[in-house]
Amino acid sequence: MRLPVTPPVAPMLAKLTRALPRAEGLFYEPKWDGFRCIVFRDGDEVELGSRNEKPLTRYFPELVEALGRELPARCVVDGEIVIAGPHGLDFDALSQRIHPAEKRIRQLAQATPASFVAFDLLAHDGASYLGTPYAARRAALETLLAGVRPPVHLTPATQDPEVAADWFSRFEGAGLDGVVAKPADLAYLPDKRAMLKVKHQRTADCVVAGYRTHKDGEGVGSLLLGLYDAEGTLHHVGVASGFSVVRRQELVGELAPYEKNARKGHPWAGWAEAQAEGRAPGAVNRWNAKKDMRWEPVRPEPVCEVSYDHLQENRFRHATSFVRWRPDRDPASCTYAQLDTPVPYELESVFGTA
Repeated sequence: MRLPVTPPVAPMLAKLTRALPRAEGLFYEPKWDGFRCIVFRDGDEVELGSRNEKPLTRYFPELVEALGRELPARCVVDGEIVIAGPHGLDFDALSQRIHPAEKRIRQLAQATPASFVAFDLLAHDGASYLGTPYAARRAALETLLAGVRPPVHLTPATQDPEVAADWFSRFEGAGLDGVVAKPADLAYLPDKRAMLKVKHQRTADCVVAGYRTHKDGEGVGSLLLGLYDAEGTLHHVGVASGFSVVRRQELVGELAPYEKNARKGHPWAGWAEAQAEGRAPGAVNRWNAKKDMRWEPVRPEPVCEVSYDHLQENRFRHATSFVRWRPDRDPASCTYAQLDTPVPYELESVFGTA
């Protein structure tokens, strides 16, 4: 490729903040929940670069075709690959697209086609835009993608913090997980956390039914969390992790009383049969087949409060943060009913917002 910006490029990142920033000269965009992707197009050549700088090109043949049709002939565009399902963005379906078999890739491209949402311009024709202020990059991107058609989209953007606050509350029902703020004078800084992002934060009380040992072999690396459905079935909904070295060792002692006879009648004893549904631990890690996913069961009795940012298809989208033990809670009371579920918002409305 003969472009002023060539692959691989590590995308510019954002720092987390808990409150929507309000300052002069900020642009706001919805925060898309998909695969970050920098698209390089040079005529008939199209390459999809990922956040870890490894190509995604082979996994999304339908997007390669669409981007070759919709983008300018020579450009580099930053954005997000997403899949729009009946209830909003579907990250599970997106994850399934990373498959080693070419035949399966083609089948999934037909069954669950992806979209690309563009939100920054790195290069056009012979000019690099890396040093150009964001406001000018955005204006150029709007001009270049003025007539773009699905499955390629231009993300909405605003300088009105009230509009951004409205997006933050309404768009969550479509699967978006927050808002990104970019200073108007910000250059594009690869691999630097130069933007700001605000994400939803909530708490839930969960049953702890197992744990994984930390990768260094010392202490508890993550707690396996469960919630009961209306029929009384305990579903694996995610993990709590990010413990300090000292806390990992403390958790070993705190969980020890619950390890006795833990396998007898454990609700996840049949995880091998249930893992196909994605509701029990122990499955091979899709991103790292060599990662040790073994876990140790504990009697599903201890309850902990965790903070989380996003619930997707009845499980936590990201790892949660441990807040505290809740000895006052009955494990049976840890149900889905306690969770704050966002009101659905049509994804087409998000794509169509000017």
